[in-house]
Amino acid sequence: MTAPTTAPTTARTGLRIEGLTVTYPGRRTRGLRRPPPMTAVRGVSLDVAPDETVALVGESGSGKSTIARAIVGLVAPSSGSIEFDGMSLVDRRARGQRARRSIAVIFQDPRTALNPRMSAEASICEAWQAHPEAAPPGVRSDPRRRRDAVVDLLDQVGLDPDVARKRPTALSGGQCQRVSIARALALGPRLLICDEAVSALDVSVQAQVLQLLVSVREARSLSMLFITHDLGVVRQVADRVAVMRRGELVESADAQTLFAAPRHDYTRALLDAALDIDPVA
Repeated sequence: MTAPTTAPTTARTGLRIEGLTVTYPGRRTRGLRRPPPMTAVRGVSLDVAPDETVALVGESGSGKSTIARAIVGLVAPSSGSIEFDGMSLVDRRARGQRARRSIAVIFQDPRTALNPRMSAEASICEAWQAHPEAAPPGVRSDPRRRRDAVVDLLDQVGLDPDVARKRPTALSGGQCQRVSIARALALGPRLLICDEAVSALDVSVQAQVLQLLVSVREARSLSMLFITHDLGVVRQVADRVAVMRRGELVESADAQTLFAAPRHDYTRALLDAALDIDPVA
C-alpha cells in the first residue's frame, strides 16, 4: 500500500480504497423466505498510484468485478471509502462530472459493450454528447472536426479511418475492443478499469490488445486497474498484483516478487494452476 498523502485534492493521488465492504441483499423468491444477504467484498483496502498498473486477480466470484462496479458507482458500498485524486466516489452528492469522466471502463465482451445499431464513430461521439465539457474544440458543432477527432482516436488504437463508418457486426472481436478503448479514451480519463478486457479474445489478439493497453497507459500517463483471472496476462501488464479470494484481499505485492515468492497458499495454488495449463511446445 502507498503511504498516505497530504496533497490537496487537485493533486494526482491515484485510486485509494479503504475498508471496502459490499453486501447484496438476498432476493426473495415467490413462496419462499428471503435468503440472507451475501457479502461479495469484505474489508478490502487497495491503492493504485498515478501511472501504475495494478492487477486484481482471483477466481470467478472472488469479488473482483464487484470492486470495479463500486468504483464507478454501479453498486453502493455497505461501508468503507473510495477516492480518486482526492475526490470521493462513494458520496453521490460529491461525485461530480469531473470524477465520472476521470474513470473509464473497458468490459469483457467488446461486442455487447458497443451498440450494434451504431457506427464506431457514433459510439465514440456518444461520450462527448454525455460530457460536452470534455469534447475537443468544435466537435459538437463542426462535423469535419468531429470526424477528424474520431479518426485520431482510431489511429491511436491502431484502426484505419474507414472503421469509423462500420458497425460492430462488420468488425472482428479485436477491432471491437479497440473501438471500445478509443471510446474510453475520448474523455481523457486518468484511470482505466479493464474488467477481463482480453479474456473473450483469441490468444493472438489478446497479445496485441495487451500491448496496446500498455502503450496507451505509457503515452497518456494513466493509472490502470486490470481485473483478470489469467496470471499469464498479469505478467505482461502489471506493476503490482493484488489477489482476491472469497471477497477478501489475501495478498498484495509487486509483480516480480509475487511470481517469484508468493506468500499465501491460495496465490501459490493459482500460480500452480496457471503453470499446469500452459500449452506444450
